[in-house]
Amino acid sequence: MSLVTESTRTSRVEARIAPDALAVVRRAAEIQGRSLSDFLVAAALKDAHRTIEEAQIIRLSVADQHRFATALLNPPPLAPAMKRALQARKRLLREPK
Repeated sequence: MSLVTESTRTSRVEARIAPDALAVVRRAAEIQGRSLSDFLVAAALKDAHRTIEEAQIIRLSVADQHRFATALLNPPPLAPAMKRALQARKRLLREPK
């Protein structure tokens, strides 16, 4: 039996960058003692993680947290349209296909 190992191959990405921006990025990479490629990958990953986190995490003020918890614990009565939608869902799930 052979073991399948995860590939460690990397992919190449190309980007165009203005000369003045490249100079700034090169300087920052030098300050951190990194290669230009390593610096760019680390910066891109950091920004990607932050972007994903901002899209997936909802931040609420303390007052909004209380309102949210209250709405969950004491939900308002269902609107007539929501009652009809729930009844339609029950009918759809009961019907054989």
